[in-house]
Amino acid sequence: MEHIRYSVAACQTDMANPIDRKGMRANTDRILSMIDSAVAGAAPFLPVRLAVFPEFAHAAPVFPTAAELLEKLAIPIPNEHTERLTQKAREHDLYIQSGSMLEADPKWPGHVFNTSCLIGPDGVLYKYRKVNTWIPYEVHTSPHDLEGYNDPLFPVADTPIGRIGCAICYDWLFPEATRQLAANGAEVLVRVSAYMDPWGATEPMAWWTIVNRCRALENIAYVAAANQGASLKHYPPYSWPGGSQVVDYDGRLLAEASPGPGERIVTAPIDISALRHERASRRGHHLLAHLRTEAYPVYQRHQYPPQLVDAEETGVSYERNNSLIDEAKRGLDNR
Repeated sequence: MEHIRYSVAACQTDMANPIDRKGMRANTDRILSMIDSAVAGAAPFLPVRLAVFPEFAHAAPVFPTAAELLEKLAIPIPNEHTERLTQKAREHDLYIQSGSMLEADPKWPGHVFNTSCLIGPDGVLYKYRKVNTWIPYEVHTSPHDLEGYNDPLFPVADTPIGRIGCAICYDWLFPEATRQLAANGAEVLVRVSAYMDPWGATEPMAWWTIVNRCRALENIAYVAAANQGASLKHYPPYSWPGGSQVVDYDGRLLAEASPGPGERIVTAPIDISALRHERASRRGHHLLAHLRTEAYPVYQRHQYPPQLVDAEETGVSYERNNSLIDEAKRGLDNR
């Protein structure tokens, strides 16, 4: 078996929110500089081959409607930012899970996606569009809700440093999302997140840590989780607790940034060879192999209804999200 072992760098950011497309360039400048720092810091030890950034590192949804986001911030992918990241990946021979961008796709007019890209020396390997948007507040579109959408919802890239898949922030509260990534072959689960207080890395709730560790052990996969470390002045009305983490396939916490706002870079070893040996040899606690899929009829019916609306006419909105949440809750009452 080929020995694949390297460091991952979980990089959390604390940057002002751009209010137009031009403002995104400064955020990308800082992201590129942080990659240089991560590579230099690990150079005497185990080299960094994967760098992970938080949700909204490039741009946050600072406007309340999809129409405003499309007008002022959303961009197609690939773009100048993904090209600059590709050049940096080529320079250092590594892979970058970009902080999420607000994506406009001419194939889906009127919709904006919350999208993160895995980028390597040869360019964009996949685009992951957030499936479980943080409703009711987020007015991005989930690809799940689009009639005729046929791209993979949970893409996984097979790379020289292992098979990598990503899910964004609220996705991680749904074990089905990372389970599907693992079913699609993912060995490293990347969490691109802007997870706010009080659900962060500190007690009494510490959802951030609990979920990262649980998703790792239940999927026999590494978790590389980058969280926003933005101060309240940058991200009102929320404060962001940071605490970026790396977790191994048994749920061991390998590295953790000190909680609280501010930039941090934490590195930890990823041993793909050990993970593959574990998945091949383990008999007990093999939660992927032991999954009795037919036992769960809940997955054979709809719960949260797809929006299936013409965004140009009605839009994805706070009000529409609340209406669909009420519909989904009525479905629970009727069981």
